[in-house]
Amino acid sequence: MGLDYYRILEVDRSAKEDDLKKAYRKLAMKWHPDKNPNSNKEAEAKFKKISEAYDVLSDPQKRAIYDQYGEEGLKGQVPPPGAGGFSGGSDGGPTTFRFNPRSADDIFSEFFGFSSPFGDLGGSRAGGSGFPRGMFSEDFFTSLRGGVGEASSSNMPRKGPPIERALACSLDDLYKGTSKKMKISRDVIDHTGMLTDTGKGEGQEAVFDDILISRRATTTQEILTIEIKPGWKKGTKITFPEKGNEQRGVIPSDLIFIIDEKPHLVFKRDGNDLIYTQKISLVEALTGYTVQVTSLDGRTLTIPVSSIISPAYEEVVKGEGMPIPKEPSKKGNLRIKFNIKFPTKLTSEQKTGMKRLLSSS
Repeated sequence: MGLDYYRILEVDRSAKEDDLKKAYRKLAMKWHPDKNPNSNKEAEAKFKKISEAYDVLSDPQKRAIYDQYGEEGLKGQVPPPGAGGFSGGSDGGPTTFRFNPRSADDIFSEFFGFSSPFGDLGGSRAGGSGFPRGMFSEDFFTSLRGGVGEASSSNMPRKGPPIERALACSLDDLYKGTSKKMKISRDVIDHTGMLTDTGKGEGQEAVFDDILISRRATTTQEILTIEIKPGWKKGTKITFPEKGNEQRGVIPSDLIFIIDEKPHLVFKRDGNDLIYTQKISLVEALTGYTVQVTSLDGRTLTIPVSSIISPAYEEVVKGEGMPIPKEPSKKGNLRIKFNIKFPTKLTSEQKTGMKRLLSSS
């Protein structure tokens, strides 16, 4: 028994041209060998049968012969419909119809309107006619959304420029590390790889004569989690690949958050060091002072200074600065600077006393 082309295309015998196109589109995309690398031989056999069925049923003459004589009659030599029997040919013999099967890849190419979506990229499959492997990946549908002109003139879709946003962090967050939740809104296009045939309507665009590619864009919201590591500095970048708006023919932009450091009320940062400025009187600068400061992790540090403190003096406390990102168990230093408050005026007696004191030293 011959092949049942109607059954292969999953249509009934009264199927119209549009029905045949819908059926072929669905089945050809499902069973193309490049889309089924794990069952290539089975897919190729089904793909060829689907293509042959479409080739016959979409051609009025071939379909009429098939409906009357079946596959065996179609592939034999039979009179074409309406010939009124065997009419004479140019040599006086009967006119017969000869079935010439077409390449499945040629039918696919003719149906979708191009010979190769990526030009000369990649090798084609054995026995094929120029369709590179991977053409059914997401990039294939992206190039379809760009239209025929873009698909042929550009081998690969371009990527949108990166989107950069400042991420303000307190010095406490950068000292201890933390997690931040960022809510983003972006446009997303339905590009699941399914070719739709619902008719041209709002949110859709005809790319080829009879193929509609869904490009409805919806705004979605997403929560991104950003892990702030201890010791990160201002300018550190955190990249979320392809989290920008989706557009047809364009790979979404990367979303990049750039660490920005908020001013701190107590400390200033200098690389991996922390700087703390202590106000003291001139007497304290000359006679010694004990600094007490609360660290960023809540500890109270007590640092006695017995040296005479000059305006340029700096007390360094090892290991009490910021964590070092590449070596989080290590820290920079705490550098204590002093703001010495000098008296605005001295009495004669105070001046005499100061001279006597300083001259005797």
